[in-house]
Amino acid sequence: MKSKVRTLAEAMEKIHDEQIIMISGFMYAGTPEVLIDGMVEKGFKDLFLITNDTCTPDYGIGKLIVNKQAKKLITTHIGMNRETGRQMLAGEMDVELVPQGTLAERIRTAGAGLGGFLTPTGVGTIVEEGKQKLTIDGREYLLELPIRAEIALIKAYKADKYGNLTYRRAARNFNPLMAMAADYVIVAAEEIVEVGEIDPDLVFTPGIMVDMIVQG
Repeated sequence: MKSKVRTLAEAMEKIHDEQIIMISGFMYAGTPEVLIDGMVEKGFKDLFLITNDTCTPDYGIGKLIVNKQAKKLITTHIGMNRETGRQMLAGEMDVELVPQGTLAERIRTAGAGLGGFLTPTGVGTIVEEGKQKLTIDGREYLLELPIRAEIALIKAYKADKYGNLTYRRAARNFNPLMAMAADYVIVAAEEIVEVGEIDPDLVFTPGIMVDMIVQG
């Protein structure tokens, strides 16, 4: 098996302006900080980001927002980062707010090759604007479509050199889903081990889904 371990500089070569990028994490947990810091340093612009949240101004995804590197954002909440709200209200960034479970399922259905899913979440609110609505057994549902990205940046607790990944507790969050729903997957791994050193029962993302691993 060929090692997928590369340098941060090599990972940054895969990213470019105006790219659609998923970034994992739930606030501070499971966020690929080293990859985000690399993006901030490179100054990529006009990015389309898909994230659970924008954390805080001085950490993780929040740094990209403060640096005004995102042109569009799909996320679930922005309350911990005032700069996100300011840019949204000023028309500097296009922000689509999506219920958290809906975002997770949109990503999962993309990875599973499905055409979408039905949910009652958002019916009768602004969430339903522009979406197809169906009535089944007397109950209304919204048709939510899959969402994919060109790049997924995820964080693993441990990775072997082929890309088999395990996550630690709540840091698993969006990581396995995003690994399935992008054309190219880059992993920031706290620890990198030899193939076979991770218990197969603890492999939550198989190496076939991973393209590159960076220490961090």
